[in-house]
Amino acid sequence: MSNVIERTPSVIAFEINSIKEQTRTFVLQSSIEIGRRLVEAKALVVHGGWGDWLQEHVDYSQSTANNLMKIYNEYDANSQALGNLTYTQAVTLLGVPAEEREAFVEENKVDQLSTRELQQAVKEKQQAIKEKEKLEKELRAKETLIEKERAEKEKVAKRLAEMESKGKEKESMVKDLKKQLEDAQAVGNDKEAVRLQTALEKKESELHDSQQKIKELETQLKHKPIDVPAVVEVIPDEVQKELMELRKVQSEVEDLRKKVIQQNNKPVVKFTYCFDSLVTGFKDILVALGEIEEQDVEEHKKYKIAVTGFLQKMMTSLEPENK
Repeated sequence: MSNVIERTPSVIAFEINSIKEQTRTFVLQSSIEIGRRLVEAKALVVHGGWGDWLQEHVDYSQSTANNLMKIYNEYDANSQALGNLTYTQAVTLLGVPAEEREAFVEENKVDQLSTRELQQAVKEKQQAIKEKEKLEKELRAKETLIEKERAEKEKVAKRLAEMESKGKEKESMVKDLKKQLEDAQAVGNDKEAVRLQTALEKKESELHDSQQKIKELETQLKHKPIDVPAVVEVIPDEVQKELMELRKVQSEVEDLRKKVIQQNNKPVVKFTYCFDSLVTGFKDILVALGEIEEQDVEEHKKYKIAVTGFLQKMMTSLEPENK
C-alpha cells in the first residue's frame, strides 16, 4: 500500500503558506542580524564616510541601512511583537513607541492587515499620541498658571495682612488721641486741643493714603492680575474687611475732629477742617469718576457734568454780590 500523500490544491496551499511563514521569519531575523552588524560597522567607519561605505561594500542606501539598524535596536529577536510580521510591517511599526508596540500588534491584529491598512493604523496611533502630548502640555501650562495664581494670591494676602496690621495701629492711635482730647476738654486746655487737631490731621492723611492703596489693590485684583489669565471678579473678603476697618477708623477720626471744633469754636479751625474734607472728597470723586469711566463711558460723562455744574455753583457763590 502506497504512503504517498495525494497532491491536492489544499495540500499545495498549505505547503506554500508554510514556506511563506518560514521565509517571513527568516527574513525578519536576518534583518535583525544585519542591523546588528551595520551598527557595529558604523562605529568603525571614519566620520563622513558612512554613505560611501554602504554603497561600496553592501549596496544599501542610507535609508535602508537606517531601517535595518532601527529594527535591531527596537526589536528583541525573541520578542512576541515580531510574531508573524514581515520586514515591511516591522519597519512600519517603528512609528509606534516601543513600550506600546506589542499591545498595538495584538489590539490591531496586525498579521491580518494589509500594508496600507497597517500604515493607516500607525498614522492614527501617531496622531493619538500627538493629541495626548498636546493635552498633557496644555495641562502642564494650566498647572503652571494655577501655581502662579496661587503665588500671587499669597503675595496679596501677605500685603493685606500688613495693611490690616497698620490699620489696627492707626485705630489704636486714634483711640489714644480721643482719650487725650477728652482729658483736654475736661480741663479746658485749648492749646492741647489744637495740638490734638494737628495730630488728627496727620493721622487722617495717613488713613487717606492707606485707603488709596486699598483702592489700587482692588483695581489690580479686578482688572490686572499678574500672569493669570482669569480676571478676579469678586473682591476678596480680606480686602472688604480692610476697607471696613479703615472706614471705621476714618469715621472715628471725623467724630474726633468735630469734638475739637466744638471745643475751640474757632472759625479758622472750622475752615481748616472743612477745606481738608473738601480736598479729600474731591480726590475721592476723581477716583470714582475714573472707575466709572472704565465701566461705562456714557455714565462717566453724566457724572462729570454733574460735578462740573456743582463746581461752577461753588465758584459763583464765592464771587462778590456787587461787582
